[in-house]
Amino acid sequence: MIYDVIGDIHGHANKLIGLLDKLGYHLTKHETLGITYYQPPAGHRAIFIGDLIDRGTQELETLNIVYSMLDAGVADAIMGNHEYNALAYATIDKTASKQLTGSKDSIYLRRHSQTHTRQHQAFLDEVPFGSEAHQYWLKRFYELPLWLETEHACFIHACWDSDKMTVIKPFLTADNRLTQEALQRSGQKNSEEYNAIERLLKGVEVALPDGASFTDKDGAVRHRVRVQWWLEQLQGKRIVDIARAPAWDMQQLPQDAIVDNLDFQLKTTKPVFIGHYWLTGTPQPLSSQVVCTDYSVAGKGYLTAYRFDSNNPYPLSADNFVQYIDP
Repeated sequence: MIYDVIGDIHGHANKLIGLLDKLGYHLTKHETLGITYYQPPAGHRAIFIGDLIDRGTQELETLNIVYSMLDAGVADAIMGNHEYNALAYATIDKTASKQLTGSKDSIYLRRHSQTHTRQHQAFLDEVPFGSEAHQYWLKRFYELPLWLETEHACFIHACWDSDKMTVIKPFLTADNRLTQEALQRSGQKNSEEYNAIERLLKGVEVALPDGASFTDKDGAVRHRVRVQWWLEQLQGKRIVDIARAPAWDMQQLPQDAIVDNLDFQLKTTKPVFIGHYWLTGTPQPLSSQVVCTDYSVAGKGYLTAYRFDSNNPYPLSADNFVQYIDP
């Protein structure tokens, strides 16, 4: 089986169509379901690595393309942090709402702050909050598992952390999908379940020294920074040497701060496929074991896929990347 692992789309349906065409997929009609979908070449299957929504101007078209392939049984998709955030943004925090006796205000698991709303606005422009369409797509987001593991490979949006999976697993479905209880638990900041979701869908972060912070591209002030967890050696390194952040963020980091207490270990020998990290430049594996297919389609990059042959899992090769270059 050839898995075509497709990176973060972020509502760019035209680029998704271009990439699918380049990969050899073609539109066909499913006679039983009565839907039109993109059929993969013989022996291929698509895997969408999450972050289908937000930022782009073709949100619904993107979702319809992806979910028609899921419904036709020719693809899989996992949850990205943007799909998770969409659910949290629309779900009342049951713990907080109990403290508002007599209040008409609704408190959501993801606050409706200016920053959060701006990040989600492209989706809300096409799918108005509280509308019938909104409720429909929220239900469909629940269908996305947090991770997939086959005999030959692992697929997750940001970080394959077996320990954090063990924390959240008791509250998921048997096939690793969110339940309402899992969403409520993981929506409680600094709970074990919250930290698990943060790790799986956003990556490994380290705290900056006391008083240090930086302001990210969305205007949020950060006291923690993501690191390149796929590197062999992290402990004892300078944070700036292992951080995974845009150049502007890196300039704001303390230059001499050292990583000294990082609780992460990759506990699989299988290839791991991720998205999330807004990479740029010529695609290549992050390590001998890890591949990222997010090459900044919502910025100045290109929608990217990696063709993974399950019969020949190693070595991972830069030759297996396919990018759609929008003319």
